[in-house]
Amino acid sequence: MLLSCLLAITAIAQSSSQESKKAKLEKEIAILNKQLKENEKKSSSALNSLSLVRKKVSSSKKLVEENQKEIKSIDGDISVKEKGIARLQGRLDTLSLYYGKLIRSAYKNRDSRIWFMYVLSSDNLGQGVRRFDYFKNIARQMNVQAKKIQETKKELEIQREELLSMRKKAEDLRTSNQKELNKLKEAENQSQKIVNQLNRNKKKYQKQLAEKRKQVEALNKEIARMIQKGKSSKPVDVKLSKEFSDNRGKLPWPVEGSVIESFGQHYHPVYKSVKLPFNNGVNIATEKGASVKAVFNGEVRQVIVMPGYNQCVLVQHGGFFTFYCKLGSVNVKAGQKISTGQTIGKVETINGETVLHFQLWEDRNPQDPELWLR
Repeated sequence: MLLSCLLAITAIAQSSSQESKKAKLEKEIAILNKQLKENEKKSSSALNSLSLVRKKVSSSKKLVEENQKEIKSIDGDISVKEKGIARLQGRLDTLSLYYGKLIRSAYKNRDSRIWFMYVLSSDNLGQGVRRFDYFKNIARQMNVQAKKIQETKKELEIQREELLSMRKKAEDLRTSNQKELNKLKEAENQSQKIVNQLNRNKKKYQKQLAEKRKQVEALNKEIARMIQKGKSSKPVDVKLSKEFSDNRGKLPWPVEGSVIESFGQHYHPVYKSVKLPFNNGVNIATEKGASVKAVFNGEVRQVIVMPGYNQCVLVQHGGFFTFYCKLGSVNVKAGQKISTGQTIGKVETINGETVLHFQLWEDRNPQDPELWLR
């Protein structure tokens, strides 16, 4: 019994985890679809479109995998359910067979006079009592057996209804998965079209890339300057630094969305020999007007405007710094103390791109934010 309960709890936990993964992937894909729609209207950045499409392809593949896992799990449950129903049917058949024998026995002795005479013809009182108990026992067994048959029939009906429901769920999931596979194929075709577009207009996109590189370099210099200024203006809060460090891997995400460019050095997805500017943070595609929140307690050091990055906010957390870029509106000001989860501002949609650029530094060293965020 205990083992059955533990297995049931494990199955429920796994199902809940699977549903959570699927919901997250579905939300990611929805956000990416919105971004791509905006990009079609306004954005001139084919590279950004390609990043969005490829992330969509990746998320769609994961969603298909999750669906396939769920289908396999349901198929397994269906198999177990079918075996259980077969056992119940066997039990019902046995009960019915035994009940039939009782009925036939009762039918042979259906005349109450025969029963009465059979008891009276006993050699002694003890034999008479035993014969009387025999007839009473047949009647009692018939009632018990009839009740068992009814209960088994009811349980069998419930199990069959559950089996039908499981089969329908599996069929609906297969239909849904096929739709996802079709969408995935469309996304892959879209990705190839953008690749072809980039190949046709190599000079144009290389020029855009050179401009982007300048913007990244200017941003990195400005961040280094602000961090140096923040450290020299007042003593570092050692306690806050430790609290921040202790929360590595547990910090909340600054915005809900999908990482379309991770930390580090990347090569151009089409011009394979071309290095992209080193990414000191992560780029998170999110919903239009999404609120950006502080990942930890700290103090706003500076609010600036940078070419290509719009409004940016630098927050100090002792010896650590977080940087939030591409904001359209800002709710905080320099010198203001802020707490975890407090809204810093809202992401701006620039040329159809709604992307938060987020960085995390320890002293003068940029960190991979995904290692710090939960």
